[in-house]
Amino acid sequence: MEDLVQYLEYIPIILPFVVIQIILMIIALIDWNKNKESFDSMKFAWLIVIIFLNIFGPIIYFLFARRNNK
Repeated sequence: MEDLVQYLEYIPIILPFVVIQIILMIIALIDWNKNKESFDSMKFAWLIVIIFLNIFGPIIYFLFARRNNK
């Protein structure tokens, strides 16, 4: 039980990172879905990057994929 209490004190530190990760992922997925270009392999590769690279995937998507579309 003491271990649980010890871990609960870290929640205020971890929670903002989790919220930022979820918000970034949702925004990146919405932007990915709005991209009406052809459904080639790169589009699905970006989907995998967004989902599986946690907080860095959406950041990489916004830095590189959107720049290539303009």
